[in-house]
Amino acid sequence: MEKKLYRSKDKRMIWGICGGIAKRFDMDPTIIRVIAVLTLLFGGGGILVYIILRFVVPLEPQKAADDDLAGFVK
Repeated sequence: MEKKLYRSKDKRMIWGICGGIAKRFDMDPTIIRVIAVLTLLFGGGGILVYIILRFVVPLEPQKAADDDLAGFVK
């Protein structure tokens, strides 16, 4: 099954972009957030990309969010 990029519902700080990217590439969301902040500080164009991704990347379907939390609920 091919993974798709979605905005995360459960690993979000603002709009779920970094959480969704982290989920897509099986990484820790903190690493993606640090990279995003560094891009904002040193590149400046990162904020524009982040805002564009907010409107382009769809929100994660409910089933995918529930599957990720299934291991934590007892």
